Amino acid sequence: MHPQPPRRTTHAYGTPKNLLVYDRWGSFGRPVVLLHGLFYDRTIWWPVAAELTGPCTVIAVDLPGHGQSAARGDNDLDALARDLAVLVRDLELHRAPVLVGQGEGALLAEAFAAAYATRAVLTFDEPAEAPPESPEQHQAGADLAGVPAAYRQFAVPRGDRRLRDSYRCWFSKGVPARVAKRPGFPHLRAPARFAATLSDLI
Repeated sequence: MHPQPPRRTTHAYGTPKNLLVYDRWGSFGRPVVLLHGLFYDRTIWWPVAAELTGPCTVIAVDLPGHGQSAARGDNDLDALARDLAVLVRDLELHRAPVLVGQGEGALLAEAFAAAYATRAVLTFDEPAEAPPESPEQHQAGADLAGVPAAYRQFAVPRGDRRLRDSYRCWFSKGVPARVAKRPGFPHLRAPARFAATLSDLI
């Protein structure tokens, strides 16, 4: 008989002005930090997190202004990486995390890895040189053909155009040269396979 995966619990970290809300699965092992892209929220990671097993603690964070995390006037990339590092440190797991970034979350994962001890970084659906104009534009550019119907609810961008402006500073730092692709959501196409890939990085 296989053990049940850890149950999801929701937590809040920080002060009301810089509040970060996150879901957590597990309480020991290596931290695996899951970061969503612009206009999404932490729920985009639920199918993958439910599949991850083994010696890890999974953290899916709502970026500022998304989901239940507080909006900030300044979403400075380095400051947010610092806040994320403090959150990971306070988990008291004493291991360098694995960072996984989807969309614009890839920029945060890379900024974190450049400044703090990190076991591995995995990014996908990396952004273009400018953020999308709106959630509707993001949705129109997404490739959902291979995402099972049951998981498409997790790939619906939310929020408003003001979010785009609050994250514009991420792009002024210069996005690494890469070919932007239509968001394909490989973690939702095959959550168990994606979780197995992550397990290899732990």
